Parts: sequence; C-alpha cells; structure tokens
Amino acid sequence: MERIYEQIRQYIDGQRQPMLLLWEELVNTESGSRQIEGVNQVCGILRREMEAAGIQTRTIHMENAGDMLVGAWNMASGKAPLLLIGHMDTVFKEGAAKERPFRVDEEGLAHGPGILDMKPGLVMALYIVKALAAIGWRERPIKFIFAGDEENLHMFSNTKEVFAQEAAGALAAFNFETGYQNNHFVVGRNGGGPVRITVYGVAAHSGLAPEKGRSAILEAAHKIVEIEAQNDIPRGRLINCGMVSGGIGENTIPDSCVIRIGVRFKSMAVGKEIFDILRKAADHSTVPDTAAELDLSCVMQCMDTTDGVKALFAHLKRTAADCGFGEIGCFHSDSLSDSGITVAAGVPTVCGMGPWGEGNHTPREYANVESFYQRCVLAACAAASLRDDFMKE
Repeated sequence: MERIYEQIRQYIDGQRQPMLLLWEELVNTESGSRQIEGVNQVCGILRREMEAAGIQTRTIHMENAGDMLVGAWNMASGKAPLLLIGHMDTVFKEGAAKERPFRVDEEGLAHGPGILDMKPGLVMALYIVKALAAIGWRERPIKFIFAGDEENLHMFSNTKEVFAQEAAGALAAFNFETGYQNNHFVVGRNGGGPVRITVYGVAAHSGLAPEKGRSAILEAAHKIVEIEAQNDIPRGRLINCGMVSGGIGENTIPDSCVIRIGVRFKSMAVGKEIFDILRKAADHSTVPDTAAELDLSCVMQCMDTTDGVKALFAHLKRTAADCGFGEIGCFHSDSLSDSGITVAAGVPTVCGMGPWGEGNHTPREYANVESFYQRCVLAACAAASLRDDFMKE
C-alpha cells in the first residue's frame, strides 16, 4: 500500500489550488438551513463537480428543506460501498457570506460562514474519489450522502428516514464533520434533540363555570414534575423541560399547553429510558379529562461506539501510522450528527474527519487549511486500504 499512499499524497498536493477554490465557492454560497434555495445551489455546485469526476448523482427532493444529494462511483464492482457523508447547510443567517466572505489569513487559517462546519468536508469527500480514480484504484464502490438540513436536526423533513434507507447495506462510513486539533476522531456521539408534549384540556370561564374546565396547564405542571424528577445527569440522561406555553388569560381555564423539552443521551439504551419516561408521562393524566400527544420526530439518534465503529477506527489508526499522518486518538463527543443515523442503520462510522479548527456556529469560526489537505490524504488512504473483513483485522 505504500506506493498507493504516496500516489494519493502526490495527487492531493497537486490539487491544492482547485480544492481551495471549490471550498471558497461553497463558503461564499449562502446555505443556512432555512435558505432552501441556497442549500440547493450548494447541491448544484457539488453535483456539477461530481458529474465532471465521473460520479453519478441524483437529488432527492425534500419538502420544506434543502434537497439531499446522493452520489455513486464504481458501483459495478458489486461490493458493499464505503459511504462518505456530510451536510450542505449552515447555521448562519442570510447575508453572512457577504459580511464575512471566504479568506485565508497569514497564519494559514480560513475564515467565513460554514468554513469549518462543514463546507470543507464536502470538498474532501469529492477529492477522495478523484484521487482514487486518478491512480486507477477501483476496488470498491463509494457512495455519497449529503443532507440539506442537518443543522436544524431535519425537523422540517423526512431526511432522517431517507438517509437511513440510502445508508443501508454499506460497509462503513466516514463523516466529514468538524475535526479536532489534537487529531482525535469521533467514535461516539450523544443522541437527543427537541421533544414536544402537547396537553389538551377543556376551556371554561374561570369565574362563571370553573367546574366545567380542565386545566391543560395544571396537567402540564404534573407532567413536568414527573419528568424532571427522572433526570440522571451522571449517567448522561438529560430531560430538560425548557419552555412552556399555554392559555389565553387569567380568566380562562386553559384548554391547551405545550411543553418543549430538550433531551440528551450518551447511548441508545439511555435514550430508550428517556423515551419510556416521556411516553409514560404523555399516556396518563392526573387532571381528569385531559390528554396529551408526544412528538419525538426531531430527536437525533445516538452514535453508539459499536464493535464495528471500534474496528473502523482501528483501521484508520493503522492507516494514519502507515501513510505518515502520525498518531491519532478517539473520543466521544457530546454533540449530535448524522453519524447516529448510519450507526443505527448498522454501518460502522468514524466522524470528525474534516479539517480542524474552532468557533463552530459563531462569526469566529475558522479552519486550518493545511489540515484540510492532510486529512483528505488520510481519508483517501483509509478508503484505498479498507478491506471487506476489516472488522476481523
């Protein structure tokens, strides 16, 4: 593999300027999660580049969100594909790119909205296939899945379900989310997200006919106390009833109340505990004649550190040593990503493959340009040396 590794390095080194220019084009294209037209413009740019590289592409339209981009290369080999995954949206509001366009400072740090999370990772994924194609490597298929609304947790679309369907049957996945300065890659992530319980009561005049009313707010209060009492922070079980809204005034017994809840969990086992707690709270009532609906649709799955994930990281670690990248480590991140979807679909995944930097989701966000190239080389080498039986190595 040493010769292949050197060929990959030479190719990426020769493509530094085109990679940088594509990174700049993506960053300067506005694509906040709710800027659906902008997300689709980013999708179009990537589709243009992928088709030019011999990658077959298709878009999957999403109602109320940016489209999903799926790419396929070398699918005729018949083997299970390696997935390269990421997202095309950012957290920033319209105008951010005009205020802070792409630039690289004298210290080799790139700046701009989405400069780290995660426009560069999309470029890296593309150039992995371009590098492999350039050296004549065609040992297995590679499939791309780029979502258009990850930053808002796919709350307005069915992206999670489609993503899982597209990922099914893959051998492994690399997610090009934000990298970390200490060269530690992500092998586990929390699950969680927003949950909503809507409580329904019976409205009545609080002075003339209070006995006819059934307070949704009172029932919500009972549920909040019940739910919050079951937090277990040391075990990574967080259920935060962070916002409550209901009623129209002091003189009316409220017939509706919404509890907005934030949940976090470190494993799917703990996540199941949370779901059971919430379902129990929603399914029974303390105030007679009240009812409730539970909405878990926006919860992101946990990226469990499965045996497959451990084996894939071990492969990445060996590759890093063999290709000259150096020593790497791994850790569990408290943040969320689409790696939870792929791992839950049975696809071993290593996350945080993008360049390192700091300041995600802030105007101070930056990315180290040299790591952009180095990590692309590492990922391409890891792709080239990945065997069907990597879990047995």
